[in-house]
Amino acid sequence: MPRALLLTGDAAEELDTMYPYYRVQEGGWDVDVASRTMRPVQLVIHEFDPDSDAYVEKNGRKLPVDVPWADVDLERYDALIIPGGRAPEWIRVDADVRRITEHFFARDLPIALICHGAQVPAVYGLLKGRSTACFPPITGDMENAGATVVDAPDVVDGNLVSCRGWPDMPQFGRVMMEVFDKSLSSVAT
Repeated sequence: MPRALLLTGDAAEELDTMYPYYRVQEGGWDVDVASRTMRPVQLVIHEFDPDSDAYVEKNGRKLPVDVPWADVDLERYDALIIPGGRAPEWIRVDADVRRITEHFFARDLPIALICHGAQVPAVYGLLKGRSTACFPPITGDMENAGATVVDAPDVVDGNLVSCRGWPDMPQFGRVMMEVFDKSLSSVAT
């Protein structure tokens, strides 16, 4: 059975995390959650309040962790998922997160980036010359990293599939699974 790695940490957005977590399982894949430690990850819920200039945040569910970043055996995984929220801004400074992310890019394996998730590969220079979607306020960061930002719910650039955030999940989930499953068929032939 194919297996995806969901790379995350505290303050990941709940819908950005849980929707792809369940979607890949619905598609017949296994998925492991990787974080800094084995402690469950504290997810957050971002809401858009008309009385606030930015989104507001409250605690969401806790997500059990299957493997710490340092112990990830990369050869076990066929795809990578990096959800958004605030987690990408701090997980990207970890050496094991870099090792994991670069592995998937170097081998042209499927990678799903949701919302702020694009911040992780961007900081390593992995989005240079690539097209990606992202949460609109980080468009300048992605462009400064050499990416072309596309304002769409389901942007595909080779092995890379991305979206702007949780409102895109119906379109994104379908396309994510097409990209993931296509990679398996190309390996089988």
